[in-house]
Amino acid sequence: MISTNHEPINPPDQAPGQAVYHIERLTKIYGRGRALQTAKPANQDINLDIRPGEIFGLLGSNGAGKSTLIRQMVNLVAPTSGKILLMGQDIARYPGAVTRYVAYMPQKPHALLDLTAEEAIYYTGHMRGLSRPAAQQEARRLVEEWGLEDVRKKAVRHLSGGQHRLVSLAATLTGNLPVLILDEPTNELDPAFRKQVWEQIVQVNQKRGTTIILVTHNVQEAERVIQRVAVMSQARIVGLGRVSELKAQMEQEVSLELFLRPDVAAAAEMALEDMPGARRLQPYQWSVSVERTGGEEAIHRILSLVKLERLEDFRVHTASLEDVYMRLTGHAISHEESEDKSLNVKR
Repeated sequence: MISTNHEPINPPDQAPGQAVYHIERLTKIYGRGRALQTAKPANQDINLDIRPGEIFGLLGSNGAGKSTLIRQMVNLVAPTSGKILLMGQDIARYPGAVTRYVAYMPQKPHALLDLTAEEAIYYTGHMRGLSRPAAQQEARRLVEEWGLEDVRKKAVRHLSGGQHRLVSLAATLTGNLPVLILDEPTNELDPAFRKQVWEQIVQVNQKRGTTIILVTHNVQEAERVIQRVAVMSQARIVGLGRVSELKAQMEQEVSLELFLRPDVAAAAEMALEDMPGARRLQPYQWSVSVERTGGEEAIHRILSLVKLERLEDFRVHTASLEDVYMRLTGHAISHEESEDKSLNVKR
């Protein structure tokens, strides 16, 4: 976006106590003319403040509106209505604020594909204001830190999905910008690298005070690092607060998690389908919420109906963030639904 009224491109620095992002009545509807009047909103009436130095999670299945919201926050998609303030400044008026403050890793990064892994990190740092020697030093450090030595001279387009993801993460971290937005940062990574990513996110937040916004469907892993969370469903925010606060709303419940034997799953699922509080998490895995009072009897009753011989395993635990998500949205979180419209629609 280009300023046409001679306004300064870069806004002044953030005022003390000011929200990093202030989002007010944000709505995005794709289409024009009559289509705009009948189209389903990709985002609707989003109100949100993200505080300095926090790790903020944005959770929801694909199609919930997460990526559309993020693309508006980095000024890649213009809102239909509402406004976004970054460090107190309207990004529509001061588009340079995003470049100055925010490092963004999209869900499907396509930039810098013809550069080598090390070059991609180096040029990103240099474009963000690092001197050539500093950018080179930073690139060498990140290559080593993320275990990319074997592919440092390979073109990014020839890397595996997981290697490409690590290069994108390393490039996002270079330059030490005050805000990181990471869209599905652990996609296509094996468990060891996923663990490394979460540890690095916490370290960057604690050592630098970086504000980190995580967009993810991986509730179980994200729960370990995020401090506050917004849950999105059908283009709206349906839950917002500290993880502990949201979980406290379900403190009178426990969850019975059931892992069904595939060869006899059909019979077990017949017993579960009409059971109050029962939800299918994924094939052969179910969760049943029961009241803590009288829970022992309820669990015995459920197990007798399902039959122990039809189970590979079962676990009893207190409410998790995934349970909160299911309570707020009415379904388990999934990434098998349709992709966000914003990924395929130009502004």
